[in-house]
Amino acid sequence: MRRRPTANLIPEQMEKSMVRSHGTRLCFLVSLSAMFWFLLFYFHFSILGNGTIDESSLRLETSPLQSVSVEPNKVSKSYPFMRALRTVDNKSDPCGGRYIYVHDLPPKFNEEMLKECKSLSLWTNMCKFTSNAGLGPPLENVEGVFSNTGWYATNQFAVDVIFSNRMKQYECVTQDSSIAAAVFVPFYAGLDISRYLWGYNISVRDAASVELVDWLVKRPEWSVMGGKDHFLVAGRITWDFRRLSEFNSDWGNKLLFLPEARNMSMLVVESSPWNANDFAVPYPTYFHPAKDSEVFTWQDRMMKLERPWLFSFAGAPRPDNPKSIRGQLIEQCKSSKVGKLLECDFGESKCHSPSSIMQMFQSSLFCLQPQGDSYTRRSAFDSMLAGCIPVFFHPGSAYTQYTWHLPRNYSRYSVFIPEDDIRKKNISIETRLSQISAEEVKRMREEVISLIPGLIYADPRSRLETLKDAFDVSVQAIIDKVTKLRKDIVAGRTDDNFVEENSWKYELLEEGQREVGAHEWDPFFSKPKDANADTSGSSAEVAKKSWKNEQRDQN
Repeated sequence: MRRRPTANLIPEQMEKSMVRSHGTRLCFLVSLSAMFWFLLFYFHFSILGNGTIDESSLRLETSPLQSVSVEPNKVSKSYPFMRALRTVDNKSDPCGGRYIYVHDLPPKFNEEMLKECKSLSLWTNMCKFTSNAGLGPPLENVEGVFSNTGWYATNQFAVDVIFSNRMKQYECVTQDSSIAAAVFVPFYAGLDISRYLWGYNISVRDAASVELVDWLVKRPEWSVMGGKDHFLVAGRITWDFRRLSEFNSDWGNKLLFLPEARNMSMLVVESSPWNANDFAVPYPTYFHPAKDSEVFTWQDRMMKLERPWLFSFAGAPRPDNPKSIRGQLIEQCKSSKVGKLLECDFGESKCHSPSSIMQMFQSSLFCLQPQGDSYTRRSAFDSMLAGCIPVFFHPGSAYTQYTWHLPRNYSRYSVFIPEDDIRKKNISIETRLSQISAEEVKRMREEVISLIPGLIYADPRSRLETLKDAFDVSVQAIIDKVTKLRKDIVAGRTDDNFVEENSWKYELLEEGQREVGAHEWDPFFSKPKDANADTSGSSAEVAKKSWKNEQRDQN
């Protein structure tokens, strides 16, 4: 049995005993502290620090948007985007949940293209159209059709430059990517492909796109969500970026088919109904206001105009396309006393005059907007800017395209006449439109004019104060999309039933809906064998026809 020390120990023994006891306690405390920090770091990095995102969760990017709140007590993992997600709840920060991080790309992906502007198009000298931050040269208001300021001869494919310059005025750009709601890639994808569509092999056409994604994946910002928080803008139709094969004879490049690009969101002036990685934004019009007052003044003016023509059409026939209804629309305009026509074909044409086009739209109640060479055409936005009620003949021309910018209830602002009613039934457009009451026409025109701010791009060198233009609407939609995806990942929500071929249907779902079924527009979007275009022809042919139209416009 061990005996306890007595009070009779000599002083030297007591001192040695105290030193040994103190040293033992000190070693014990050091060991305990080391163990504590070891366990803390182990828990942090092994449990909380696991930022790997499950691929099944990432598929949620294509599910319909809806408002979802994160329940903190259900969060068991910490993701790299958590700091950015928490800024949404910071009510004291006006940019909370709205920050955009902009990649500083090498100049060859954007600015150097502008320096070589003469090579950007085979038929058009793009140098004048890339001036004034992408707006082009100012338009003189000689005939009094425009306002005295804010009007430019803007090229229909200039969105790349306009959007990037508008981003420079965005109030919530951040240098701290950890708080960014989304990441912008200022690559001039549309200008890039326009240089090489004719006479170049696929290696040249693909080079910049492949190099871009190679640059992006090496960036730390990419690893946060594998690029699913990234977006870029290409001011051309989606078919220019969806080459189906590796044959030089096939059209376009393969940007939108690159695995990395399929993670990103790409804003184009016409999207694919069957793919989930592209989203349609408006074609640019001629009007780019620098102040809210310029918009209000224009809207008031459009409401008060006298409109002597019941309907009008600006366009050329498509004799090489037997399914086109343009020839019949032209004939109906010519034979009607209340119809107005501007024929657009080779040679001199008033269709190439912004003043003539806008003057006709301003004097018409309804503006016919059939398919262009592809589903969409710029004319639809020019006509709505003029306060003219658009008449569409295919849902792919607007209703399934610009779901961020136009009401889902299309009857509020437009008239829909199925193509077959013109093609097979030879329905009278004059009779159909005459049946709409004056009160209903007035209501629809008011709706169209109210939509104008969200359909135009403000002057990139300034910023509107209270109005949201097409840029603002698009950026907010991307932010909402990424934020929802992040919340779903955190909450463990998946959408295993998502079918990408039905992408156009998901965009039309109402708030809270997640499943799609049969739709009245199914016949318009029957999937062809080439998996890319509608039954009127392949995507390559559609894109080539679009380029033929560009050539026509320059001759």
